[in-house]
Amino acid sequence: MRKLIIGLVCLVGLAVVVDFGAAAYSEYRVSRTLREGGGLPADPEVTIHGFPFLTQAWNGKYDDVEVRANQVPKEMLGEVTIEATLNGVSVPASAILDGSVSEVPVDHLEGRMMIDATDLGKFLGIPDLQVSAPPADKSDGTGGSGGSGAPTTGGIVFTGTVPVGPLQKSVSVQADLVLRGEQLVIVATDFYYGPEGQSDFSVPAPLRQGVLELFTKTIDPQALPFGIMPTDVYAEGSHIVIEGSGDNVVVDLDELQATL
Repeated sequence: MRKLIIGLVCLVGLAVVVDFGAAAYSEYRVSRTLREGGGLPADPEVTIHGFPFLTQAWNGKYDDVEVRANQVPKEMLGEVTIEATLNGVSVPASAILDGSVSEVPVDHLEGRMMIDATDLGKFLGIPDLQVSAPPADKSDGTGGSGGSGAPTTGGIVFTGTVPVGPLQKSVSVQADLVLRGEQLVIVATDFYYGPEGQSDFSVPAPLRQGVLELFTKTIDPQALPFGIMPTDVYAEGSHIVIEGSGDNVVVDLDELQATL
């Protein structure tokens, strides 16, 4: 009986090793396909969740696949981080192994693009730009977007050194993040001196609008992973995150480079 139990444990352990090995190889194949098809500078991180993997491979249906690519070149923005979560991915295991797959149906797809403060600062011409958490909701009737009294949607705090008249000064501003289709519009609405800011410098009234305009910019359309339309934008740590989702999406690997 003892030998039988030991044998069963070894068999289960071997099955687990084989399962994880097959998953790792499949992740590698998918990563290489995404790098080559998307023209990425390095292999993206690919994780196929769920155990056992071989059951998913046999059925040709994968419950949860995560993709993350760092330092993806983007026009205007320099480099960004791209993430995607794909639920219900339909592709035969044989197609993954031999690279013959050209279209991948996905039940639900969520895509995100993360813009780091450093790259955004280069785009705005403010090299030391810092991104902070949104300011607390104002209850004094001033609001966060010009006196509406409503919470600021997509609000964020920027801090950076900019010209104020003849001087270079560090200032903090409150800004709104607005999506217009695939465009991201950053609109600086006021100066900020709360705990998220790092400046107590008072800008003279005649110069205030000019300084706010230095933090105001429209970023041309930026495609999310696999062509998903952006639906939300917000601040997370030192990043601006643009995200969107879609159901019943078909990923065309032949057109991958245009959608990553």
